[in-house]
Amino acid sequence: MSILIKNVRAIDIGLDKVCDIYIQGDTIKQISHECKLSADTVIDASNLIAMPSLFDMHVHFRDPGLTYKEDIITGCRSALAGGFTGVACMPNTKPVVDNVETITYIKSKAKNTGVEVYPIATITKDMAGKKLSEFEVLKKAGAIAVSDDGKPVENADIMRKAIKKAFELNVPIISHCEDLNIIKGGIMHKGSISKELGVKGMDRASEDSITAREIALAQAVGGAIHIAHVSTVGSINFIRDAKKRGVKVTCETAPHYLMLTHEKLLSKDADFRMNPPLREPSDVDAMVQAVVDGTIDCIVTDHAPHTKEEKSNFEVAPNGVVGLETSFAGVVTALYLTGKVSLERIVELMSVNPRKILHIPVETLRVGAKANIMLADLNQRWIVNPDDLHSKSKNTVFKGMTLTGKPVMTISNGRVAFSTLD
Repeated sequence: MSILIKNVRAIDIGLDKVCDIYIQGDTIKQISHECKLSADTVIDASNLIAMPSLFDMHVHFRDPGLTYKEDIITGCRSALAGGFTGVACMPNTKPVVDNVETITYIKSKAKNTGVEVYPIATITKDMAGKKLSEFEVLKKAGAIAVSDDGKPVENADIMRKAIKKAFELNVPIISHCEDLNIIKGGIMHKGSISKELGVKGMDRASEDSITAREIALAQAVGGAIHIAHVSTVGSINFIRDAKKRGVKVTCETAPHYLMLTHEKLLSKDADFRMNPPLREPSDVDAMVQAVVDGTIDCIVTDHAPHTKEEKSNFEVAPNGVVGLETSFAGVVTALYLTGKVSLERIVELMSVNPRKILHIPVETLRVGAKANIMLADLNQRWIVNPDDLHSKSKNTVFKGMTLTGKPVMTISNGRVAFSTLD
């Protein structure tokens, strides 16, 4: 099977040119000004861009145990529609990912989806925060990292030991930074909007304090830490300072923290509730600046599906939003079209850096590389309609919004796995 992509603007690290890309089997065989080779499939990609396929290192596919919200198959369809050929799945499933059997199940079910699904195992057994999981065994079984995402590791000494052990085994460790004693049942950002609505807020000190703790612990043991879904000015300032001091800390944020504020919660629509919550304009500005100056290493979705019924009651609904199919468009709309970042920086944030952090091979548009490619239309303006999403759940924070930029084809290992092109 061969594919010829003609007249495409190819974007990669150190690459920005209009060219033809010839794929044979699962490999890029030629990148040239005008390819003369014949192909089984010819794609006229004039006015489109090609990038290495995207990677999301923070998703929840709810499988096993919560498949009424999402499963690996539907999650992978959503990923492909968003330009992703790789994801890392958080372990708060039922059962949680603290055993070989569950890792084996996830990897087996993901076969032939067109998406590489990497399980993340738990830091602590049963995510109970009491006893470390068997990192070495879980890594050997296929776990790509460890995290108790969805809840923090409350005991600092256990987290200290986890960071040390994970670093010794070369296993990335990802922290959900939240102090439950500060949160105490808060459901949105603590500020003027929560006060106006008369609901309990989530003080930013919760995220800030644990971010500072994780940095201190990583520095103390000479280990590394990755901070999940950063959302506050305080947290990003701690991370920026730590990086300058040589602490081995990386971090991520999500498109909604770059674009939206807690004012969305005035509608009392639980689709705008997630953890950490939408915060204030100063926090949004800080997240954007941190992307621009390199403090933020990658952009993820924290794709967290919930059903319409679960999201129907604002005050008791679970936190979380879906995001795989809107992520690229959100970044293009918020950062590229506003002139804040280049397309090459988007490749770093959404393809290169997540893979580097997880110690897996980086996709690239180079001859001899695997043909994992996203084609996108940077000029396509579209209104986000939840019913059009491939996820089982429709709880998108971008519903009804007009975004610009859309993946139109995803090629996985030389095969067209998703396409909206005629």
